[in-house]
Amino acid sequence: MIDASSPLADTVTRADAEIIVRRAARALGRHGLVHAYGHCSQRLDADHFLVCTAKPLGTIAPGEAGTVVPVNGPLPEGVLGEVRIHREIYRRRPDIGGIVRSMPARAMALSALGRTPRVLHGMGSYFAPGTPLWDDPQLIRDDAAAEQLADLMADSPALVMRGNGVVAAAESLQSAVVLTWYLEDAARVELDCLASGQPAKELSLEESQRRATRSGLIFERMWDYLTHGDPE
Repeated sequence: MIDASSPLADTVTRADAEIIVRRAARALGRHGLVHAYGHCSQRLDADHFLVCTAKPLGTIAPGEAGTVVPVNGPLPEGVLGEVRIHREIYRRRPDIGGIVRSMPARAMALSALGRTPRVLHGMGSYFAPGTPLWDDPQLIRDDAAAEQLADLMADSPALVMRGNGVVAAAESLQSAVVLTWYLEDAARVELDCLASGQPAKELSLEESQRRATRSGLIFERMWDYLTHGDPE
């Protein structure tokens, strides 16, 4: 997995990126974070990223190539319209190496309440002080909306779209997949707490900052769990 301080353009080749994107896609499908809809991408260099082929992620076969998309330019023919979300995030955040656009069920349900997961447990700590909500259920099919969404997301690791899924971004696609799983688990905890009728105790910002560690191979172990048994 790429370290946050690594020069991404020097560490990810096209061949490596193809495998990472396919493994990420299948992991997202296998763990119910996407269904027929969703996409993921890996930055190749400062000016290009690789997005998965436009099909249900869990059905992407070994060797199936993605599409290279320019960071500054129109979407290539055959690329899904919402991939412009990836493009706008990569434009604004040179530290970002991977992006996931997912449809996790619990985060979706919580968004229908006009809420995003609070920081209630360890895996939610990576999103402190909170995850922004894009309060519009429409698909992102024009550049202006994609730009506004990326501006709202700012430097957050994730954004929830009301009734329309989640976007997660990180220094690598592997980490973005892990964050997608973490946010869905945070939504699970939030919904369980709401169902109990009892007040939940949120982590303080200090508690969150201490807990949101990358040491001990935290993200690597989750990536291994999510991709276990993958054919590539």
